[in-house]
Amino acid sequence: MSIIERAAGKIARTLAPGTSDPSPDPAQESRDHFSRNLIEESIDRVEASFDRPRKRPVRFQMDADGPATVTSSQHGEVDLARLREMGVVTPDSGRNKIAEEYRLIKRPLLANAFGHGGVERVRNGNLIMVTSSLPGEGKTFSAISLAISMATELEHTVLLIDADVSKASVVNFLGLKAKRGLIDVLQDPNLSLSDVLIKTNIAKLTVLPAGDNISHATELLASSAMKNFVRDIASRYPDRIVIFDTPPLLSTSEASVLATYMGQIVFVVEAEQTPQDAITDALAHLSDCEHVGIVLNKFASGGSAGDYGYGYGYGGYGEYAPEQ
Repeated sequence: MSIIERAAGKIARTLAPGTSDPSPDPAQESRDHFSRNLIEESIDRVEASFDRPRKRPVRFQMDADGPATVTSSQHGEVDLARLREMGVVTPDSGRNKIAEEYRLIKRPLLANAFGHGGVERVRNGNLIMVTSSLPGEGKTFSAISLAISMATELEHTVLLIDADVSKASVVNFLGLKAKRGLIDVLQDPNLSLSDVLIKTNIAKLTVLPAGDNISHATELLASSAMKNFVRDIASRYPDRIVIFDTPPLLSTSEASVLATYMGQIVFVVEAEQTPQDAITDALAHLSDCEHVGIVLNKFASGGSAGDYGYGYGYGGYGEYAPEQ
């Protein structure tokens, strides 16, 4: 039985009334311990790679209005026609197939983030990381579609952060232009976040580009500056959904470190393409993350050419553990 099939079976059992979680697995606990050690070693290695200490702690100058709003000095026009041609969710998608799929995907995420429907609110549940095992599986497509779908909600606004700094594509995908972004904020303690945010023509959607592609940009994701940034975002704007498009887990060790800051993980798998051992290895990097969901992307839905489906399963990491 494949890892996706086991995940789907577990999800079905989770949805059944009266179902309880399985008892702890000693082998899984051993893998969790190994992953924690791996992440700690990665943090030590990355922080030691900086050859000069900062003269002062990084402080992110957020706007003073509090959690209700994020101000931006820039405005950008998202190319909605281009997004529609590419099959991305748009505010006017109505009830087409892709829009309906992402409505299903976002519901458990919103429930965990804000305690909707009697669900217990997850710590930092409004911080959502979208990732994959390998490049090319559709994580940026999924991050953008999810962000736009969530931005149509009446109660919440969305901040979409391009944290895949070595292969940043969110801005190009949306048809926006930007020179500065996340990397610039992490490097310059005097740079205000509002100076690099882009307020879009999609109501309630703001974008933080990746910024300057410097030599140690990827390592910055695992630095104390990034940790402080995420912590400040989480505490300053608890009512906002923050979606991070991050590097694939098997491309950089820093992506695993970034995952530990998040409340929820959306893990994208390309149907009939991603090797099962890649999925297993990538999920091992998420062993400390309690809320991990799988998006099965690009599976043929039996329609016309190019008609793809998007499946979603939601639950804890233990649901995706490989067979012993």
